[in-house]
Order: sequence, then structure tokens, then C-alpha cells
Amino acid sequence: MAEHKPTDYYATITWLGLVPLERANIRSEPIEAVQASYGGFEGDFHGGVTRESCSRVTSRHLKGTQIRNTRQLSILSVEEMAQIARTIGLDALDPALLGVSILIEGIPDFTFVPPASRLQAENGATIVIDVENGPCHFPARQIEAEAEGHGKAFKAAARGKRGVTAWIEREGKLTVGDKLRLHVPDQRAWAP
Repeated sequence: MAEHKPTDYYATITWLGLVPLERANIRSEPIEAVQASYGGFEGDFHGGVTRESCSRVTSRHLKGTQIRNTRQLSILSVEEMAQIARTIGLDALDPALLGVSILIEGIPDFTFVPPASRLQAENGATIVIDVENGPCHFPARQIEAEAEGHGKAFKAAARGKRGVTAWIEREGKLTVGDKLRLHVPDQRAWAP
């Protein structure tokens, strides 16, 4: 039995971003292509094979403990970003304001694809989806700076639509326009 099964769902990369190492905020800068390595995107603030644990994992690790970096990338969908924008009263959202690494189009209900799913490019580069990326106040601040009166609503509007965190399983180049095929774990849903 295969560990994962390929689906008939494909995503198109519509935007790539890099959060600078010397960042002043969460904003990412648009790029056209990137070499995805085991440490994530070279030169990205969230890169590295390991990272210090943060408040999101203190139920397992004391804050500041070195752990495997499963938060190398922030992946969102065009469809869910449009829903967030509408809810907070904007025509559109700039992915840079949310610190997006990869913006994709074409996979419905993207935030809830099963953890451990893979997105694989035609060249073999493979991304492992970790978990839903919970909404936080950092993007809200950037939205507020650009569209006063709209940022405060972000956190509630983004619940269940903020995309996922992810890490690189197989290295390779990723380019805007690339197709990624979704592979999901070949198991039934957990039913304790």
C-alpha cells in the first residue's frame, strides 16, 4: 500500500514570496522563482532545518527549545484569500501583507487538506503540509497600515482560511506558474 495517493487536484503557483532575514515586519517580498531546499527558501526569515519553538508549541516544548522546522513556508490559496478580503471589506488582499511564501490556486478548501499531504511539482520538488496556519495579529497590523479600518477584522475573518504551514521534503526549483499535484495520506480519518 502506498503511503500517499495522488489526487486529481492540481494547484498553480500564482505568487512566491520571501520574508527578508532582517525583517521589520511579517511582509514578504515577491519573487518569480526560488530554489526550495531542505532548509526551506534560501534567505527567508522562516528558513532552516531547525528552529526555536514558539508559543504555538509550548504544550510540547518549552519556548526556545530547538525543534524540527515544520514552519518553513506559509501557503495560502487565492480562493480563501478572496474570501478573507470580502469579509473584511476589501476588494483584494496583497499576499505580501500576510507573509505568504507560496500562493496557489485550484485546490478547494485548501486550509483543511489533511496534514502530511504533499504538493509535488513536475520536477519532483515536494512540499509537506504540516498543519493549518492559525490567524495571528501580525498580518492584521500590515493590513491596517495599508487599509485603515480593515486590519482589525482579519483574525476572525481568516479563521479556517489562513492556509497551512509546510516544509520541504524534496529539493527543487519552484517558479510562478508551476503546477503542484496534491497527494493525500492513504488512511481513513481518525475516529477514536
